[in-house]
Amino acid sequence: MSVDNKEQEPYKTDILDDDNITSKSSVSNGYRNYVLLMLTVVYVFNFIDRQILVILQESIKQELLLSDTQLGLLSGLSFALFYVILGIPIARLADRGNRRNVVAIAVVAWSAMTALCGLAQNYIQLVLARIGVGVGEAGCSPPAHSMISDYFSENQRATALSVYSMGIYIGILFGFSLGGWLDANYGWRIAFLALGLPGVLFAMFFFFTVKEPKRTTVADAANSLSFWRVTKQLLQKRSFVYLAFAAGLHSFGTYALGNWLPSFLERLHGLSKADIGLYAGLILGIAGATGTLLGGYLADKLGKHDKRWYVKVSAFGAIVAIPFLLLYYFHSSIVIVLGSLFIAYTAVSLFLGPSIAITHSLVPANMRAFASAVLFLVLNLIGLGLGPLFVGAVSDWLAPNYGIESLRLALASTLMVSLVAISLFLLAGKHLHKDLECHS
Repeated sequence: MSVDNKEQEPYKTDILDDDNITSKSSVSNGYRNYVLLMLTVVYVFNFIDRQILVILQESIKQELLLSDTQLGLLSGLSFALFYVILGIPIARLADRGNRRNVVAIAVVAWSAMTALCGLAQNYIQLVLARIGVGVGEAGCSPPAHSMISDYFSENQRATALSVYSMGIYIGILFGFSLGGWLDANYGWRIAFLALGLPGVLFAMFFFFTVKEPKRTTVADAANSLSFWRVTKQLLQKRSFVYLAFAAGLHSFGTYALGNWLPSFLERLHGLSKADIGLYAGLILGIAGATGTLLGGYLADKLGKHDKRWYVKVSAFGAIVAIPFLLLYYFHSSIVIVLGSLFIAYTAVSLFLGPSIAITHSLVPANMRAFASAVLFLVLNLIGLGLGPLFVGAVSDWLAPNYGIESLRLALASTLMVSLVAISLFLLAGKHLHKDLECHS
């Protein structure tokens, strides 16, 4: 359905409106890939600033005298709660206005707040700064997902979104390796400052070199629907409901794994901060990027004739990961531990690109940012918000009887949640064809 520019006008916003808009047909493949690269770099900065706390948390714990529960709250819920709550209105803004501008403003905000973490003098100040990082990062993925879906056709979308999602793991690689080195040599405060401030400069470069794409279908009556009407429309699709909760429960285990990885390697295997930063950064960075790219490629290739492969790939990845995670949690050899971690993290990373891509296929183009925000609300509230906090609380509860082994047991207990996630991924596939037919 197409309408003229006058019909689109009511849905523009003031400061986020921009005439610098390009259509998919008017750009070269080179520029399309350049935009994808720039958005991926944005996501790299996003995860450097989100995960830098994780590699620094043992030093922060020692200086500020924190418990594991407080660390879990700091690295998870305090960030995730504001991240997901503000993601919804920002996504609605992005669906109606200029998404490029939303992303640029967001990068400035979260980068500045990351730097402020290095100036915190107590736990409360650090929590408030982390909340600020979450507020800024809420403006990243929903508009970025929407831009990518407008620059790339449907049969390229999972691959393109998986390339973008590789920014998570490249960010973890740089955040962990550089953060560990800076912490060991200059302290955790300098690490926050050194890794936070460059994002402000990059935001300006992004703003001046990236153009807002024309939406693949122009705003129609759906754009004027209320927040609750749009939410209801999403929740009526059973495949989306199962997928969102599957992704959230899957992320419950993966965020717990990633956020407690430095503490696990330091406490239970005696690695130094610098070594942890290097090993964890390389393994999570390379394995995560490989798994994410592979997941998108497999979903696009296998899903040409059967869209259920977009959720089957995610389920199979989680199944493959479980035995290797058991080796990671319980084996004593550091070589086997790190090798198992690499395989497991590759497998658990398959899910993200296919999950976003199939979500976008279930809604009109002018609802994609909002749909991403709802998906990420469930994913991050359950995964990032509760996963690390759960492990921290269980570790504190078990510590009087099990000592440092309490962290190992707390992490291993999350595998039960992974089994539920696998079941929900497969249930989503059962309803996918029906929901896609209703959308088309």
